[in-house]
Amino acid sequence: MIEMKAAVLFSGGKDSTMAAYKAIDEGWQLKYLLSVSSTNPHSYMFHVPNIHLTPLLSQAMEVPLLQAETPGEKEEELKDLKDALIKLKEKGVDAIFTGAIDSQYQKSRIDQLCQEVGLESHAPLWHRDPEEYMKEIIELGFEVIITSVAAEGLDESWLGRKIDEDLLRELKKLNKKYGLHMAFEGGEAETLVLNGPIFKKKLHIMESKKVWNRDSGYLVIEDAILKDVD
Repeated sequence: MIEMKAAVLFSGGKDSTMAAYKAIDEGWQLKYLLSVSSTNPHSYMFHVPNIHLTPLLSQAMEVPLLQAETPGEKEEELKDLKDALIKLKEKGVDAIFTGAIDSQYQKSRIDQLCQEVGLESHAPLWHRDPEEYMKEIIELGFEVIITSVAAEGLDESWLGRKIDEDLLRELKKLNKKYGLHMAFEGGEAETLVLNGPIFKKKLHIMESKKVWNRDSGYLVIEDAILKDVD
């Protein structure tokens, strides 16, 4: 049996980490994480907060990291992603996994690029029920914190909070009140995974600070180390 090789478009957030988990769970050999750093904080395609931690997370998961950079200009950033996908294809990768849930913008463009390059495109979380998906993250034992918020009902106190049952109950209320997407697919929040079932080490935050601007903000992680998993 030929073992199929996959790479994951990886930011360190919950969705890309879950995509990595699903790839392994489906029997793929996870060969690479692909991290794209955008200099534009409002990139249409790429997660920006704390992307600098992906090398540490790559070590924690023991999966090699391929890093690419982009100015993050709409549509132009796709050329930079395509160049990275070509490199992965040359390294023997057969498929790209992504954490897209509802973003047709992101998924359609990645599907198109993969088709052009000759890679399979997999989005294992596509159209998942948001509440069920968030419950699965908790039940699988992923340790996830919120690193940015930009939605009504989410204030500074949410920064650094762990995704757990209590937080899920609050999200349910905010969903009813404001229509907040329970898995933050509309950019309402960004996340960072510190530990989980596919981690060989866990990320430990040594130093961080909150940056708040009227109705949105983010957590800057200034120093982090890897520790043994308990």
